[in-house]
Amino acid sequence: MRQLECDGMMKTLIAAALAMATTPAVAPAQRVAAPIALPRTILFIGNSFTQGAHSAVRNWHADRVTDLNRAGFGGVPALFKEFTEEAGLRYAVSLETQGGQSLAFHYDQRRHLFDRAWDVVVLQEYSTLDRERPGDPTRYIRSVGQLGSLFRVRNHAVRVELMATWSRADQVYQPGTPWSGRGVFAMADDLRAAADRARRTNRSVSGVIPVGQAWNRAFAARVADPDPYDGVTFGQANLWSYDQYHASTAGYYLEALVTFGQVTGVDPRTLGRGERAADELGLSPDLAASLQLIAYEQLAAR
Repeated sequence: MRQLECDGMMKTLIAAALAMATTPAVAPAQRVAAPIALPRTILFIGNSFTQGAHSAVRNWHADRVTDLNRAGFGGVPALFKEFTEEAGLRYAVSLETQGGQSLAFHYDQRRHLFDRAWDVVVLQEYSTLDRERPGDPTRYIRSVGQLGSLFRVRNHAVRVELMATWSRADQVYQPGTPWSGRGVFAMADDLRAAADRARRTNRSVSGVIPVGQAWNRAFAARVADPDPYDGVTFGQANLWSYDQYHASTAGYYLEALVTFGQVTGVDPRTLGRGERAADELGLSPDLAASLQLIAYEQLAAR
Protein backbone atom coordinates (compact mmCIF):
# COMPACT_ATOMS: atom_id res chain seq x y z
CA MET A 1 0.00 0.00 0.00
CA ARG A 2 2.81 2.38 0.98
CA GLN A 3 4.60 1.48 -2.28
CA LEU A 4 1.51 2.41 -4.29
CA GLU A 5 1.27 5.78 -2.55
CA CYS A 6 4.93 6.48 -3.31
CA ASP A 7 4.49 5.50 -6.92
CA GLY A 8 1.47 7.84 -7.17
CA MET A 9 3.34 10.76 -5.69
CA MET A 10 6.25 10.14 -8.01
CA LYS A 11 3.97 10.18 -11.05
CA THR A 12 2.39 13.44 -9.89
CA LEU A 13 5.81 15.11 -9.47
CA ILE A 14 6.97 13.90 -12.86
CA ALA A 15 3.79 15.19 -14.53
CA ALA A 16 4.20 18.59 -12.89
CA ALA A 17 7.82 18.80 -13.97
CA LEU A 18 6.89 17.91 -17.54
CA ALA A 19 4.14 20.57 -17.54
CA MET A 20 6.58 23.24 -16.37
CA ALA A 21 9.09 22.23 -18.99
CA THR A 22 6.59 22.45 -21.85
CA THR A 23 4.81 25.66 -20.76
CA PRO A 24 6.34 28.71 -22.50
CA ALA A 25 7.94 31.19 -20.12
CA VAL A 26 6.06 34.43 -19.60
CA ALA A 27 8.10 37.21 -21.19
CA PRO A 28 8.96 40.05 -18.82
CA ALA A 29 7.08 43.25 -19.48
CA GLN A 30 8.96 45.31 -22.05
CA ARG A 31 9.84 48.87 -21.10
CA VAL A 32 8.48 51.50 -23.42
CA ALA A 33 11.01 54.25 -23.91
CA ALA A 34 9.73 57.64 -22.79
CA PRO A 35 9.49 60.13 -25.65
CA ILE A 36 12.37 62.58 -25.76
CA ALA A 37 11.20 66.08 -24.88
CA LEU A 38 12.65 68.31 -27.58
CA PRO A 39 13.40 71.94 -26.77
CA ARG A 40 10.98 74.56 -28.02
CA THR A 41 12.33 76.43 -31.02
CA ILE A 42 12.33 80.21 -31.17
CA LEU A 43 13.50 82.48 -33.99
CA PHE A 44 14.36 86.18 -33.65
CA ILE A 45 14.17 88.26 -36.84
CA GLY A 46 15.32 91.87 -36.66
CA ASN A 47 18.17 94.30 -37.04
CA SER A 48 20.75 95.94 -34.77
CA PHE A 49 18.18 96.29 -31.97
CA THR A 50 18.05 92.48 -31.81
CA GLN A 51 21.80 92.09 -32.34
CA GLY A 52 22.62 94.18 -29.28
CA ALA A 53 24.69 96.59 -31.40
CA HIS A 54 27.00 99.14 -29.72
CA SER A 55 27.05 97.21 -26.45
CA ALA A 56 28.75 94.29 -24.75
CA VAL A 57 25.65 92.23 -25.53
CA ARG A 58 26.34 91.97 -29.26
CA ASN A 59 28.68 88.97 -29.24
CA TRP A 60 27.95 87.74 -25.73
CA HIS A 61 27.55 83.94 -25.61
CA ALA A 62 27.12 83.76 -29.37
CA ASP A 63 28.13 80.09 -29.27
CA ARG A 64 24.93 79.21 -27.40
CA VAL A 65 22.54 80.40 -30.10
CA THR A 66 22.31 79.72 -33.83
CA ASP A 67 22.98 82.70 -36.06
CA LEU A 68 21.44 81.72 -39.39
CA ASN A 69 23.70 84.24 -41.15
CA ARG A 70 26.81 82.92 -39.38
CA ALA A 71 27.73 86.45 -38.38
CA GLY A 72 28.56 85.52 -34.80
CA PHE A 73 25.93 87.57 -32.97
CA GLY A 74 24.60 86.63 -29.56
CA GLY A 75 22.63 89.72 -28.66
CA VAL A 76 19.18 89.71 -27.14
CA PRO A 77 18.58 86.08 -28.24
CA ALA A 78 21.59 84.97 -26.15
CA LEU A 79 20.24 86.84 -23.13
CA PHE A 80 16.87 85.14 -23.66
CA LYS A 81 18.63 81.77 -23.84
CA GLU A 82 20.44 82.44 -20.57
CA PHE A 83 17.25 83.45 -18.79
CA THR A 84 15.43 80.29 -19.94
CA GLU A 85 18.25 78.09 -18.70
CA GLU A 86 18.23 79.79 -15.33
CA ALA A 87 14.48 79.18 -15.21
CA GLY A 88 14.92 75.49 -16.03
CA LEU A 89 13.37 75.76 -19.50
CA ARG A 90 14.63 74.27 -22.75
CA TYR A 91 14.68 76.53 -25.82
CA ALA A 92 16.66 76.14 -29.05
CA VAL A 93 17.32 79.78 -29.96
CA SER A 94 18.06 81.07 -33.48
CA LEU A 95 18.38 84.54 -34.98
CA GLU A 96 18.38 86.06 -38.44
CA THR A 97 19.37 89.72 -38.34
CA GLN A 98 20.72 92.50 -40.52
CA GLY A 99 21.61 95.95 -39.21
CA GLY A 100 19.57 98.86 -40.57
CA GLN A 101 17.04 96.69 -42.36
CA SER A 102 13.29 96.23 -42.20
CA LEU A 103 11.14 93.13 -42.03
CA ALA A 104 10.46 93.57 -45.75
CA PHE A 105 14.16 92.99 -46.39
CA HIS A 106 14.13 89.75 -44.42
CA TYR A 107 11.08 88.45 -46.24
CA ASP A 108 12.32 89.47 -49.69
CA GLN A 109 15.98 88.43 -49.39
CA ARG A 110 16.44 86.09 -46.44
CA ARG A 111 13.36 83.92 -46.13
CA HIS A 112 15.16 80.90 -47.58
CA LEU A 113 17.17 80.85 -44.35
CA PHE A 114 14.18 80.52 -42.02
CA ASP A 115 11.39 79.00 -44.11
CA ARG A 116 10.76 76.08 -41.78
CA ALA A 117 8.63 75.18 -38.76
CA TRP A 118 9.16 77.16 -35.55
CA ASP A 119 7.33 77.15 -32.24
CA VAL A 120 7.82 80.87 -31.59
CA VAL A 121 8.93 83.75 -33.84
CA VAL A 122 9.78 87.27 -32.62
CA LEU A 123 9.64 89.99 -35.29
CA GLN A 124 11.40 93.34 -34.75
CA GLU A 125 10.83 96.11 -37.30
CA TYR A 126 13.06 99.05 -38.26
CA SER A 127 13.21 101.62 -35.45
CA THR A 128 11.13 104.28 -37.26
CA LEU A 129 8.92 101.70 -39.05
CA ASP A 130 9.83 103.05 -42.49
CA ARG A 131 13.17 104.65 -43.32
CA GLU A 132 11.76 106.81 -46.14
CA ARG A 133 8.48 107.66 -44.34
CA PRO A 134 9.22 107.61 -40.59
CA GLY A 135 6.20 106.63 -38.57
CA ASP A 136 4.25 105.15 -41.49
CA PRO A 137 3.20 101.58 -40.55
CA THR A 138 1.99 100.53 -44.03
CA ARG A 139 5.00 98.43 -45.05
CA TYR A 140 5.35 97.06 -41.54
CA ILE A 141 1.80 95.73 -41.51
CA ARG A 142 2.24 94.19 -44.95
CA SER A 143 5.53 92.51 -43.99
CA VAL A 144 4.07 91.09 -40.79
CA GLY A 145 1.28 89.55 -42.86
CA GLN A 146 3.72 87.99 -45.33
CA LEU A 147 5.98 86.57 -42.64
CA GLY A 148 3.11 85.38 -40.48
CA SER A 149 1.55 83.51 -43.39
CA LEU A 150 4.88 81.89 -44.25
CA PHE A 151 5.37 80.60 -40.71
CA ARG A 152 1.80 79.38 -40.34
CA VAL A 153 2.16 77.24 -43.45
CA ARG A 154 5.05 75.42 -41.76
CA ASN A 155 3.41 75.22 -38.32
CA HIS A 156 -0.23 76.24 -37.92
CA ALA A 157 0.29 76.57 -34.17
CA VAL A 158 3.29 78.90 -34.42
CA ARG A 159 3.29 81.80 -31.99
CA VAL A 160 4.29 85.09 -33.67
CA GLU A 161 5.19 87.99 -31.37
CA LEU A 162 5.83 91.57 -32.53
CA MET A 163 8.46 93.53 -30.63
CA ALA A 164 7.53 97.18 -30.10
CA THR A 165 10.81 99.01 -29.50
CA TRP A 166 11.83 102.20 -27.71
CA SER A 167 11.95 105.92 -28.29
CA ARG A 168 15.23 106.95 -29.88
CA ALA A 169 16.68 109.91 -27.98
CA ASP A 170 18.14 111.30 -31.20
CA GLN A 171 14.66 111.31 -32.74
CA VAL A 172 13.05 112.91 -29.70
CA TYR A 173 15.52 115.58 -28.64
CA GLN A 174 16.97 116.60 -32.01
CA PRO A 175 15.01 118.80 -34.49
CA GLY A 176 13.59 117.68 -37.81
CA THR A 177 11.91 114.39 -36.92
CA PRO A 178 8.23 113.43 -36.49
CA TRP A 179 8.85 113.04 -32.74
CA SER A 180 10.82 116.24 -32.07
CA GLY A 181 9.48 118.11 -29.07
CA ARG A 182 6.74 115.58 -28.29
CA GLY A 183 8.36 114.09 -25.20
CA VAL A 184 10.27 110.89 -24.69
CA PHE A 185 7.20 108.65 -24.35
CA ALA A 186 5.60 109.54 -27.68
CA MET A 187 7.77 107.61 -30.11
CA ALA A 188 7.54 104.35 -28.14
CA ASP A 189 3.78 104.76 -27.89
CA ASP A 190 3.52 105.34 -31.65
CA LEU A 191 5.55 102.20 -32.33
CA ARG A 192 3.33 100.24 -29.96
CA ALA A 193 0.20 101.54 -31.68
CA ALA A 194 1.60 100.38 -35.04
CA ALA A 195 2.33 96.92 -33.60
CA ASP A 196 -1.16 96.71 -32.15
CA ARG A 197 -2.58 97.62 -35.53
CA ALA A 198 -0.44 94.98 -37.25
CA ARG A 199 -1.70 92.43 -34.75
CA ARG A 200 -5.35 93.33 -35.35
CA THR A 201 -4.82 93.19 -39.11
CA ASN A 202 -3.00 89.86 -39.19
CA ARG A 203 -4.58 86.87 -37.45
CA SER A 204 -1.26 85.05 -37.47
CA VAL A 205 0.10 87.39 -34.76
CA SER A 206 -0.24 86.21 -31.17
CA GLY A 207 0.88 89.27 -29.24
CA VAL A 208 3.00 92.39 -28.87
CA ILE A 209 6.11 92.54 -26.68
CA PRO A 210 5.96 95.97 -24.96
CA VAL A 211 9.65 96.81 -24.80
CA GLY A 212 9.17 100.51 -25.51
CA GLN A 213 6.53 100.78 -22.79
CA ALA A 214 8.92 99.10 -20.34
CA TRP A 215 11.50 101.78 -21.18
CA ASN A 216 8.85 104.45 -20.58
CA ARG A 217 8.01 102.83 -17.25
CA ALA A 218 11.69 102.86 -16.27
CA PHE A 219 11.83 106.60 -17.05
CA ALA A 220 8.69 107.29 -15.04
CA ALA A 221 10.01 105.27 -12.07
CA ARG A 222 13.36 107.11 -12.25
CA VAL A 223 15.18 103.84 -12.73
CA ALA A 224 16.53 105.32 -15.99
CA ASP A 225 17.31 108.87 -17.09
CA PRO A 226 14.92 110.05 -19.85
CA ASP A 227 17.29 112.62 -21.43
CA PRO A 228 20.91 111.65 -22.05
CA TYR A 229 21.64 114.98 -23.73
CA ASP A 230 21.62 116.88 -20.43
CA GLY A 231 23.73 114.32 -18.59
CA VAL A 232 22.74 111.16 -16.73
CA THR A 233 21.37 111.68 -13.24
CA PHE A 234 23.33 109.96 -10.48
CA GLY A 235 21.70 106.69 -9.47
CA GLN A 236 19.81 106.32 -12.74
CA ALA A 237 20.71 104.13 -15.70
CA ASN A 238 21.24 105.28 -19.27
CA LEU A 239 19.25 102.89 -21.46
CA TRP A 240 20.80 104.27 -24.66
CA SER A 241 24.26 103.66 -26.08
CA TYR A 242 26.71 106.43 -26.99
CA ASP A 243 24.81 107.29 -30.19
CA GLN A 244 21.56 108.01 -28.27
CA TYR A 245 19.92 105.62 -30.76
CA HIS A 246 20.78 102.02 -29.95
CA ALA A 247 20.43 100.55 -26.48
CA SER A 248 23.09 100.28 -23.83
CA THR A 249 23.76 96.98 -22.07
CA ALA A 250 21.08 97.95 -19.53
CA GLY A 251 18.64 98.79 -22.33
CA TYR A 252 19.13 95.46 -24.08
CA TYR A 253 18.90 93.67 -20.75
CA LEU A 254 15.46 95.21 -20.21
CA GLU A 255 14.48 94.28 -23.78
CA ALA A 256 15.44 90.66 -23.13
CA LEU A 257 13.65 90.56 -19.77
CA VAL A 258 10.36 91.72 -21.29
CA THR A 259 10.72 89.24 -24.15
CA PHE A 260 11.53 86.41 -21.73
CA GLY A 261 8.53 87.18 -19.54
CA GLN A 262 6.12 87.48 -22.45
CA VAL A 263 7.22 84.36 -24.31
CA THR A 264 7.65 82.00 -21.34
CA GLY A 265 5.13 83.39 -18.87
CA VAL A 266 7.80 83.30 -16.16
CA ASP A 267 7.99 86.25 -13.76
CA PRO A 268 11.27 88.07 -14.59
CA ARG A 269 11.74 88.84 -10.88
CA THR A 270 12.44 85.16 -10.24
CA LEU A 271 15.82 85.58 -11.95
CA GLY A 272 16.94 87.54 -8.91
CA ARG A 273 19.59 90.07 -7.99
CA GLY A 274 22.39 87.60 -8.66
CA GLU A 275 21.26 86.81 -12.23
CA ARG A 276 24.28 85.51 -14.17
CA ALA A 277 24.04 87.58 -17.36
CA ALA A 278 23.79 90.84 -15.43
CA ASP A 279 26.83 89.87 -13.39
CA GLU A 280 28.89 88.93 -16.45
CA LEU A 281 27.89 92.09 -18.32
CA GLY A 282 28.71 94.41 -15.44
CA LEU A 283 25.23 95.42 -14.30
CA SER A 284 24.90 95.91 -10.56
CA PRO A 285 22.60 93.62 -8.57
CA ASP A 286 20.46 96.65 -7.67
CA LEU A 287 20.02 97.63 -11.32
CA ALA A 288 19.33 94.04 -12.39
CA ALA A 289 16.60 93.73 -9.75
CA SER A 290 15.12 97.12 -10.68
CA LEU A 291 14.93 96.23 -14.37
CA GLN A 292 13.41 92.84 -13.57
CA LEU A 293 10.72 94.63 -11.54
CA ILE A 294 10.06 97.07 -14.40
CA ALA A 295 9.67 94.17 -16.85
CA TYR A 296 7.29 92.37 -14.48
CA GLU A 297 5.17 95.46 -13.88
CA GLN A 298 4.90 96.21 -17.57
CA LEU A 299 3.80 92.70 -18.42
CA ALA A 300 1.38 92.62 -15.50
CA ALA A 301 -0.14 95.93 -16.64
CA ARG A 302 -1.67 94.21 -19.66
